[in-house]
Amino acid sequence: MKIGFIGCGNMGSAMIGGILKKRIFQKEEIIVSNLTEEGSRRSREKLGVMTTLDNCEVVRRAKLVILAVKPQYYEEVLNEVKGELTEKHMIVGIAPGKTLAWLEEKCGTPLKAVRFMPNTPALVGEGMTGVCFNERVTDEEITQIREITDSFGRTEIVPERLMDAVGAVSGCSPAFVFMLVEAMADAAVALGMSRKQAYSFGAQAVLGSAKMVLETGLHPGELKDMVTSPAGTTIEGVRTLEKAGFRSAMFEALLAAAEKGKKL
Repeated sequence: MKIGFIGCGNMGSAMIGGILKKRIFQKEEIIVSNLTEEGSRRSREKLGVMTTLDNCEVVRRAKLVILAVKPQYYEEVLNEVKGELTEKHMIVGIAPGKTLAWLEEKCGTPLKAVRFMPNTPALVGEGMTGVCFNERVTDEEITQIREITDSFGRTEIVPERLMDAVGAVSGCSPAFVFMLVEAMADAAVALGMSRKQAYSFGAQAVLGSAKMVLETGLHPGELKDMVTSPAGTTIEGVRTLEKAGFRSAMFEALLAAAEKGKKL
């Protein structure tokens, strides 16, 4: 086996899907552990990878191991498998608050430690992942890590001190964007549009706007100004959003999310 996943929920499945689509690894090179036989069956049917109910088997078979379980289970899982870990292993955490030093300490051996901070758009191949790693990870291994994370979206390597910011602006923000799309759709429905069309218009507007930021390289404020004609409809909407504290609310939401991430 080339890579193992302990846990295979939505995020684990999204990562494996990207890896297989971009042919980073083949199905027979991937092993995942599930909590239940039903979960294993879903993983086999959906992804075609090898499955097990034994977390230790993942560690025995794969030297690159991704912890794709919820943060509250990290310590329990690492206590379970640390007897199988060696200096040749690379352990990858994808949970907020679990630092490289914490991972290495709980593993009980000096090994290669990496942190991913992916987000749910990885499910559709448009994820944004922040990555950091300890000093034992080689340049060649960093390249391999980037190939993996690029397979389900975009990757930025960041210092670990910024991982809480990554978790907020990338990990949490899709929920806020979904709320925005929902609010836009509600307004469109109030104006007489069907619900299905309203979601389509709102979601495509967000998708296209994000693409303009990424592909034009222009400042978001400059792009906003391109839409706001003098005495027009858009500037009236901007005025209303500013009056309601739209930007401040988003600012505070991200700061609160980052602060919470430090405590997990």
